[in-house]
This record gives sequence, structure tokens and C-alpha cells, in this order.
Amino acid sequence: MANYYSDSDNQAYGRTMQKKFLARIVFFLPTLCVVLASLLPFLWLVDTSLKTQLQVTAIPPQILPALSLEFYRAAITRYNLLLYVGNSLIVAGATTLISLSIAVLAGYALARLRMPGKNLIMAGLLLVSMFPQISIAGPVWTLLQQLGWLNTYHGLVLPYVTLTLPLGVWILASFFKDLPVELEDAARVDGCSRMQALVRVILPLAAPGVFTAAILVFIYAWNEFFFALLIMTRQDCQTLPVGIALFQGRYTMPWGEIAAASTMATVPLVALVFFCQKKIIRGLSAGAVKG
Repeated sequence: MANYYSDSDNQAYGRTMQKKFLARIVFFLPTLCVVLASLLPFLWLVDTSLKTQLQVTAIPPQILPALSLEFYRAAITRYNLLLYVGNSLIVAGATTLISLSIAVLAGYALARLRMPGKNLIMAGLLLVSMFPQISIAGPVWTLLQQLGWLNTYHGLVLPYVTLTLPLGVWILASFFKDLPVELEDAARVDGCSRMQALVRVILPLAAPGVFTAAILVFIYAWNEFFFALLIMTRQDCQTLPVGIALFQGRYTMPWGEIAAASTMATVPLVALVFFCQKKIIRGLSAGAVKG
């Protein structure tokens, strides 16, 4: 077969490929450095949790762990880690269910219904989410004390719902706006009410947005520290972040047990986000591209 490309064409093609390769390297190396810098604290945490007590206190520090589970056993048996995990699951799960139930209805109303002051409502939700927690800590604590809700699950779930609801409404309203209104019209022609159309037609299509909002709300409630420390003062009611922060050793800080407990608290969230990242990205980018 005849060669239709001259030497100059081949050289130009080679230079083009080299430029593309160098461009990829220039982009890849800074990205890799940022990723490694972000993962380094977590990797060091996992590494510490798998060491022995002698390795943790060794000077100079030892990098390779002995793959020991003694810190995990101590965190579970000595510091009641599973109690804190159970409290966090109850609080985070209840917060997610209540917040998403309200956010679905509010987001649908803001996306579909014609109402005066819709933009003011959205701006008000955004404004509420910007309040620093310390600015509302006093009124929240006083209100819960008067209601007798201190050291109760619902006393912690209430402020969590208030703080996470704006995020859920914003995500779901953006996602609902991106869905064709003709689908609801067809469902209503077939005899569905507006609520039936929402449940049977819109929610299945909006599953990525609902899933994204649920994941973000759950992560917030799982990791929140300030209100959990303020409201839950009894040890049997404390959530995981507060329980880990209050680990106390006899003579020194139990760094190994803290590392093991923090690893157990973080790994499930990391795995959940890793396996569901496509749905999360789709939910967050809803409404970003039109046309």
C-alpha cells in the first residue's frame, strides 16, 4: 500500500502528540499532588489505627504498621464506640428522612407552582443556611431546655433539620425544574392528582437528585459536632464525633483509639461517596445546562 504521508507530515503529527502528552502531564501532576495532599491525613489516620502502642510512641515515627487491631478492640470495648455509632445512625437517619420529606414537597412547589415571592423564599432559605452556628446556639439551647428536649434524639434532630433543609430544597428545586412539565400533564390527563403525579412520575425520574440530597444531609448530620456537643451532655446520648473527641486516657491521650474510631466513622462515608459519585455529580449539576 502506498504511503500517502510525507516525512514532514509524520514529524508534525509526532510534535502534536508530544504536545498533547506534555499538556496531560502538566495537568495531571498538580492534580495528583492535590489529591495526595488531601488523602495524606486520612492515610496517616488509618496507618496509626493499625499500629501497636509502641509504634505510636516510637521516635523516630514508624511508617509501616504492624496491622494490629488492638486499638479497634479498645475503642469498642473500653470507650463504648458502638453506642456512639448507634446514636449517630439514629440522629442522622431521622434527620435525613424528615429533611428529605419536607424538601421534596417544598422543592416541587418552588419548581412547579406559581406563587408570589418565590425568589424571596429561595433567598430566605439561602440566608438561613449562612447563619454561623454560634450565633443561634443560645436561642436553640434555651428553646430546647424549655421544651425538655435536651439529651434527646428529637432535640438534636430538630436543629439538624433546620440547618439541612435549605440545602435539600435548593438541590431538589433545581432538579425538578430540569424535568419536562409535559410528563406531569400527561399523568394528570390520565386521572392522577398532583400528589400522585409527583409520587408516581416525578420522584422516580428525580431519584439522582433525591439521592444526592439524602447523601449530603446524612453526611452533615453524621459529622456535625457543635450542636451535638451543646445539646447531648449525657454520655449515653452522645453522637460519634462528640464521643471520639471526649476519649480520655489514664496518663496520655489515647491517639491510637482515636485514630481507630475516626477510621471507623470515616471509611463508610468515603466508600458511600466513592461508589455513588456519578449520582451525586448528576444531582449537583442538575439545571446547570439548558438547551
